[in-house]
Amino acid sequence: MTYILALDQGTSSSRSIVFDRQGNIAALAQKELTQHYPQPGWVEHDPMEIWRTQLETARDAIAKAGLKASDIACVGITNQRETTVVWNRKTGEPVCRAIVWQDRRSEPTCAALREQGHDTQILEKTGLRVDAYFSGTKLKWILDNTPQARRLAEKGELAFGTIDSWLIWQLTKGRIHASDVSNASRSMLFDVHRNTWDDALMGLLDIPPGLMPDVLPSSAHYGDVDAEWLGRAIPICGVAGDQQSALFGQACFSEGMAKNTYGTGCFMLMHTGGKFQISRNGLVTTSAAQTSGRTEYALEGSVFVAGAVVQWLRDGLGAFDKSSEVEALAQSVPDSGGVMLVPAFTGLGAPYWKPDVRGTITGLTRGSTMAHIARAALESIAFQSAALLQAMSRDAVAAGAAPLAELRVDGGACVNDLLMQFQADLLGIPVLRPTMIETTALGAAYLAGLHHGIYQDKEELSALWRIERRFTPGMPAGQADELMQKWEHAVRQACAD
Repeated sequence: MTYILALDQGTSSSRSIVFDRQGNIAALAQKELTQHYPQPGWVEHDPMEIWRTQLETARDAIAKAGLKASDIACVGITNQRETTVVWNRKTGEPVCRAIVWQDRRSEPTCAALREQGHDTQILEKTGLRVDAYFSGTKLKWILDNTPQARRLAEKGELAFGTIDSWLIWQLTKGRIHASDVSNASRSMLFDVHRNTWDDALMGLLDIPPGLMPDVLPSSAHYGDVDAEWLGRAIPICGVAGDQQSALFGQACFSEGMAKNTYGTGCFMLMHTGGKFQISRNGLVTTSAAQTSGRTEYALEGSVFVAGAVVQWLRDGLGAFDKSSEVEALAQSVPDSGGVMLVPAFTGLGAPYWKPDVRGTITGLTRGSTMAHIARAALESIAFQSAALLQAMSRDAVAAGAAPLAELRVDGGACVNDLLMQFQADLLGIPVLRPTMIETTALGAAYLAGLHHGIYQDKEELSALWRIERRFTPGMPAGQADELMQKWEHAVRQACAD
């Protein structure tokens, strides 16, 4: 058998999965990641904890599978995307904590860019809206607010990277400073037409060019894991941001195919082929994972808080002890009893883009219970995703394509049957759950395997995709529309001053 090690560094945990050639899991190891909230709207991670937990899980997964390093053909990496790290090239030490993608502290910089009229230029070059979500303004904040950081950066002594670059640097002991096109495309600094860092955009944010990693296709050789870490030198052959990696792992290789990942946030991507399409409905355009020099794109909608709302019920409200208990609690009532929860803990993402909005619960009565709130929390994930798909379908029709006919789903929360059925009911199209829901890690494994020659082409990968369950809409369209109108009303209430 040939095995591939996928490193899946996410927002809430570091995970490593060993896959066999058929895309089956041989072993999985996971460690939770500490979340730091130093101020309202700020979210941070310790980069050294990220590196330590990722290495520990890699070793654990190989051991759990009963394998040796010599059994691992290659390594793929997928990661939380916009989370920003700056480190010293000589020591490998970060200059501060990583600023997580959910963090909103750089919104004043974004507001200034919009006021100065740079949003159109940024949108046309990068496909992105000007928002604190993306890594470019986080990098500027670190340079402007960390002692000595800008001076050292201008001397070429610091390196910038998203989590993929940080892990590659550590795994190769500083020999490789690189990123892939899918991660680079989330920075507001990368021209997705030319696949290169853009001097004009770097100048807007006063970013010294010497900070930046080299950018490669997603399926390429990124150096070798140093023999000290896993027992032998193993080539790193695939790298992609988590959402583009999931799109690849779901075998959504053709224009019009779409997936939704239910993780800490919710991320819906629709492949648009080689067509760069600017959304007119609140979505962003992003680079899809690339297996060659051919540029491919996807429309994307990002929900900032999805599975994280379940964590909040568990940790913030003490509603249950384990996140897995939420479904039973939600099913103990027939519906939410009119309760609507808008989980805008860090603002609202697509298609609303309201960075200053905060979470609300409306429709409470004397008869409301924690079960109703739990149900409303689960339903909020589906409502937000439905708003994304409606926007995506409008963009597809505007581009002369057909509306989305089905949605492939993955991520931890997609195992929740109540949520998936409600999602299908709201969307009015089938929701397809594959047998392998770890598609984020699987995409990284496939990208690595393609470059290494384990797989010949995408057609071979498409044949490996298997459906586990199809959720068919069972709600009348009028009732679904009425529920969506109530959701939009709740969003307007949350946005009201």
